[in-house]
Amino acid sequence: MDLQQMRYVLAVAETNNFTRAAERCRVVQSALSHQIARLERELGAKLFERTSRRVRLTPAGEAFLPAARQALDAAERARAEVAAAAGEIRGTLAIGAIPTVTAVDLPTELRRFHLRHPRVRITLRSGASELLAERVRDGDLDLAFLGLPPDVRPKGVRGRELTRGELVVLVPPDHPLAGEAETDLPRLADEPFVDFASGSAARAQSDQAFEAAGVRRDVAFEITTPHFMAALIRQGLGIGMLPAAFVSDLPDLPAVRLRDAPARVEHLVWSRFRPSPAAAAFLADLGAARPDAAGA
Repeated sequence: MDLQQMRYVLAVAETNNFTRAAERCRVVQSALSHQIARLERELGAKLFERTSRRVRLTPAGEAFLPAARQALDAAERARAEVAAAAGEIRGTLAIGAIPTVTAVDLPTELRRFHLRHPRVRITLRSGASELLAERVRDGDLDLAFLGLPPDVRPKGVRGRELTRGELVVLVPPDHPLAGEAETDLPRLADEPFVDFASGSAARAQSDQAFEAAGVRRDVAFEITTPHFMAALIRQGLGIGMLPAAFVSDLPDLPAVRLRDAPARVEHLVWSRFRPSPAAAAFLADLGAARPDAAGA
């Protein structure tokens, strides 16, 4: 068994096709098929069910895949550690970020890091805070930028608080509140709302504020991105709330301050385990000078 065979298995599992897997691995299909068949003989089990129409993992293949991924990740980590000892940062850097991160200019930071460390492959995944934190805990992401209510701390990860802020109300340009500088939650009770999915950390910020104020509201539209929220508000379908620091990206929508505004805290989190050289370098760039120190 060798690493290249594992790469072939992973490629077939991800593409469900031997031809596409061979193209991804830049080998002829016969060579890829031969190596997988050789591995199956060594393991004494078939990893794939092959028919004229489909390819899928067998139960043995399902069991083999996580260990193969771990082995490939460990090999890549070993190469990166050796390179770092020689003064070169390489390997991979997997980052997660909420769509409304404002504490750092992430595109600019990623560009700077890429220019300093061109041999690092950077990936970015956008999503909800709770899912990103889980992926950091599971080792799928090196670090992530989260937005959480003030009373919530990310669990099972290390991290630091980046910034605190408040949400403001976004309304259509012709809305009665468009000309006002400030309002409160009771005045919004009869408005249809556009908000994030129920149960998400982004939704919890506004839900908790309305509950504390004793105000019920109607969330008519559930979305996953702030720009989709803005598009629905522009059409006059509802109002919504976003971080005050983010709404400068939406200058066409009136933003109204809230006297009892929901608050949000942005966090940077990373694994409890020793970060990779690339992750350690990026964390240091962001001011997390000791990424292996105690955290959340």
